[in-house]
Amino acid sequence: MFRRHIDYYYRHLDRDIPAGVVVFLVAVPLCLGIAVASGAPPFSGIIAGMIGGLLISLLSGSQLSVSGPAAGLTVIVAAAVEKLGFDAMLLAVAVSGLIQLAMGFLRAGVIGAFFPSAVIKGMLAAIGLILIMKQLPHAVGYDADAEADLSFLEDDSHTRLSFLWDAFRSFSTGAVIVSLVSLAILLLWESPYIKKHRYLSLAPGPLVAVLFGVFYNVVAQTLFPSLAIASQHLVNLPAIFGPMDFARELNFPNFTRLIDIQIYVTAATLALVGSLETLLSLEAVDKLDPLKRTAPTNRELKAQGVGNFLSGMLGGLPITAVIVRSSANIDAGARSKSASFVHGLLLLLSAMFLSSLLNLIPLACLAAVLILTGYKLAKPTLFMQQYEKGFNQFAPFAMTVGAILMTDLLKGMAIGMAVGLFFVLRANYHSAFTLTRDGRNYLLRLQKDVSFLNKAQLRSLLEKIEENGYLVIDGTRANFVDQDIMETIQDFIKAASDYNIRVELKEMRGLEPVNGLVPAE
Repeated sequence: MFRRHIDYYYRHLDRDIPAGVVVFLVAVPLCLGIAVASGAPPFSGIIAGMIGGLLISLLSGSQLSVSGPAAGLTVIVAAAVEKLGFDAMLLAVAVSGLIQLAMGFLRAGVIGAFFPSAVIKGMLAAIGLILIMKQLPHAVGYDADAEADLSFLEDDSHTRLSFLWDAFRSFSTGAVIVSLVSLAILLLWESPYIKKHRYLSLAPGPLVAVLFGVFYNVVAQTLFPSLAIASQHLVNLPAIFGPMDFARELNFPNFTRLIDIQIYVTAATLALVGSLETLLSLEAVDKLDPLKRTAPTNRELKAQGVGNFLSGMLGGLPITAVIVRSSANIDAGARSKSASFVHGLLLLLSAMFLSSLLNLIPLACLAAVLILTGYKLAKPTLFMQQYEKGFNQFAPFAMTVGAILMTDLLKGMAIGMAVGLFFVLRANYHSAFTLTRDGRNYLLRLQKDVSFLNKAQLRSLLEKIEENGYLVIDGTRANFVDQDIMETIQDFIKAASDYNIRVELKEMRGLEPVNGLVPAE
């Protein structure tokens, strides 16, 4: 058994190692940016990314999901840091991990299966659009904040579109050149010519784009300073030179705050929100997986719990499964969890030994990678496909996209779920009964399980039965009939004799015998 697993991972290393490199390149600015936006030390984001790759990937049952610090938790973490302090926030993260671990053992992972497909696709499309909008300032060299959050509205109530307008009015020529050429490289590397080439196909397109960006900026700084990219538009890792410096960057929780009730309130919030984001991301990854594998949700909660506990103990941010890095992983051709492990290992090694080299990478290169990833999540064809499926599918999809863009990920998902639930109830309401008439003969058929929500519709149909009529109520297709429905039928039968209406019941067990009832043969 163990040997078979080793052979499986070894067989896919030719895909997983390049994919891990791509995810590593994407994860570096995301980890740093989320930490800064959370009011935490930048290194705390790197710690969370490393634990997500090195530990959670091994414990998780998902082959393609990538875990790390999540933008969706930024507001919660920032509030906790401001109110409790960073070391107390770390304690809350560790406790949230224990709560998630308990949730896994209590089999709470089933809640992720209750989200409709249209809502999950809407989440993916919205994240793709936000990803594009968040990366455009980096692509043009604007002094924007990093991956601050997943919201369309800025803190000053200006929309992302006005923010983008400011970015395009004060762009950097060098950054624009790098981002455009990087996009061209990425598109070229997806062409049949490159994929069929024996040697060029071995190098991942994002890596080639990053190497170009570094080469361009080094040359520009020497020969064309006006076209060089400023230092604030490059990756900015802490100066670490070896394991000792790495260890000195670690932070530890303040255990004296264990008696503070706010620690447990924050921990419960992080656990619940983080678990929901993880389960939603896992659902989305399963849909994107080219091999259509399904990850065990309870095992994922346990893995996230262990990871968050360790992250809090070592000075890292809270961790969830993240769709941006996961989709980049899938897009890069990953086939197993080895890719996520490689990305975590590269984060560790680069933080220890290569921080000076990583700081040469222009953010415009990484922006190009993420813009293309965002486009693939929100392709126009996806919107057309949902539209063609009908209004019942398109409305929850479109509302989820719009709500996430205007609020944030979790509020948008809640709105999308409410809209999806409305259309489910609406569909069930209209299809619960059929009434067929032939002269004064009527057939009322219960099509499926019928609840109290259908009582008004049932009364409306029964009012159509005319005097001297003959009504057959057929319940053979219903596995469950709510007591309110039974009472409504019972009341109609009691009053039917006054109008000389005869009623026959088929498979309607649970009704008491009354006058005017004709038993089924």
